[in-house]
Amino acid sequence: MVDVLTQCDDDFLDWMGIEKGIMQLVDRERGELLYGAMKERTQAPGGSVGNTLAGIGNLGLATAFVGKVKDDALGRFYAKSLEAEGTDFPNPPATDAEQPTSRSMIFVSQDGERSMNTYLGAGADFGPEDLDEDVVKSTDYLFLEGYLFDKDQGKAAFLKAAEACHTGGGKAGISLSDPFCVDRHRADFRRLVHDQMDYVIGNQHEWSALYQTEDLEAALKQAQADCPLIVCTRSGADVVILRGEEREEVPVHRVVPVDATGAGDQFAAGFLYGLATGQPLAKAGRMGCIAAAEVISHFGARPEADVKALFRAQGLI
Repeated sequence: MVDVLTQCDDDFLDWMGIEKGIMQLVDRERGELLYGAMKERTQAPGGSVGNTLAGIGNLGLATAFVGKVKDDALGRFYAKSLEAEGTDFPNPPATDAEQPTSRSMIFVSQDGERSMNTYLGAGADFGPEDLDEDVVKSTDYLFLEGYLFDKDQGKAAFLKAAEACHTGGGKAGISLSDPFCVDRHRADFRRLVHDQMDYVIGNQHEWSALYQTEDLEAALKQAQADCPLIVCTRSGADVVILRGEEREEVPVHRVVPVDATGAGDQFAAGFLYGLATGQPLAKAGRMGCIAAAEVISHFGARPEADVKALFRAQGLI
């Protein structure tokens, strides 16, 4: 997913029929119309797990992003941007992709409000035939994005990737991504979590949606029976991490966000860095919280500061 940003006034939003301050999905025709209407565009590689990998790369670990872009201007930009950040992109831009590269067109008003119009495009068509199993077999940690679960070929790709990861001795996990996504595919998500996942990261709303209960503790108890490692973020409240009989509640230090975009993505980056480097759960959780706090202190969903230096300053490494 490429984030494409431009500044505009409220009159432009009204003229283009853009609802201010929300994210809405658009079809190809609408997406091309909005993209063509953007002036002085700036582009940045985006996507939830893409942002997480950028954060892990910022911390110095080797990363690869398995995804699908079309061989068009935005697709080539995405591939080159990831590689420039140190993340391998093993899937070359596809000349035979039916859809253009996925994009989120973000119109920034003078008051700072962001109005996002997302065209799912080629990325949502990723299927098992796009997966290079050798890449996944060689990884220690596989991290899947729940948003891709909306299509059958995405589900098939997840299963194939998780099995390949386990064949190579790695651990597979998923971000639940969105409570509405969980609601649409609850039975399949439950099956995947129970049968294939070694760890799952979600927020309180997503866990409640997955197990259909407003009692968060009851939901987490069911999750604990299904999966070896469970992480539950709760906005400004303590993060709950469960592994077997081990339970950690990691305190969150509240800060006033400049831009909350990417907080969950960077929490995952810090937490997975902690796991991959053998840290205890409490320390990995603190790393996640520090990474999340850094990203909400500025605009944009990727870290700007040296997050590893922030860990060092807190005595974590």
